[in-house]
Amino acid sequence: MNQTITILQENLGQSLWETFEMVVISGVIGVVFGTLIGLILYYYSNSLFSPKPVVNNIVGFIINAIRSFPFLILMIVLIPFAKFVAGDPYTPMGGAVSLSVAAVPFFARIAESAFAEIDQGVIEAARSTGAGFFLIFTDVLFPEALPSLIRGIVLTIISLIGYSAMVGTIGAGGIGNLAIQFGYNRYETGVLISVIVILVIIVQIIQWIGDRLAVHFTRG
Repeated sequence: MNQTITILQENLGQSLWETFEMVVISGVIGVVFGTLIGLILYYYSNSLFSPKPVVNNIVGFIINAIRSFPFLILMIVLIPFAKFVAGDPYTPMGGAVSLSVAAVPFFARIAESAFAEIDQGVIEAARSTGAGFFLIFTDVLFPEALPSLIRGIVLTIISLIGYSAMVGTIGAGGIGNLAIQFGYNRYETGVLISVIVILVIIVQIIQWIGDRLAVHFTRG
């Protein structure tokens, strides 16, 4: 028990910070670029705008191809790319590269679904006033899709937390590395249990905040 407490005191803070770093970087990249790609998929598949099945199919194929990789395999395949981008793939920054590549297509489909759920009548009404796509996006699409996007962001963040623990298995840092290095390799069960409890608490807090924000931004 004393050994577990000592390990946590010496390593938990750094591990949590590394996980936070990886999740924030990959989350921001995933949400920003995923939203853009999701918007492209929606725009080129919607008859009210500019349907281009070829473009939609090509982008959709690339997204589905990336999503078809189990994250562990994707992470290994991306080691050379992570090394090129971050210098050392076995660091939190290197782990963030792999997480970002996984997050972008994941959130792209979430964003596409969020936009597709919007009532077409609302969009038609906006177009009838002569509004361009940018105005429709800022005044109609984004506000209407915001609750679903928030729920999607929460889902993405929670998934990235789980993936970040997997990144720790190759020594890229984070709370997963703490669990593997001390809890598994050194048979410190208390460390494993502590990590699980901490992850459950973090996920519950994130989900609670996300649910409250989604309800707040839901249009009555």
